[in-house]
Amino acid sequence: MQTITLNIEGMTCGGCVKSVTSILEGVNGVDKAEVSLENKNAVVEFNPAQTNPAALIEAVEDGGFDAAL
Repeated sequence: MQTITLNIEGMTCGGCVKSVTSILEGVNGVDKAEVSLENKNAVVEFNPAQTNPAALIEAVEDGGFDAAL
């Protein structure tokens, strides 16, 4: 497992946190995603054999939020 922290922009409430968490946990290979509204980030634990940071960023952006390493 590998862990990365993504900076997430565009979250304004707890519903946004739930959305981003669901988006990330829906990506094949993601074991866990902890999203913080206060820190504007997501700590994601994933299997690098199944996904990569670029795919995680793309998934979040497809959901309507901005994401970067």
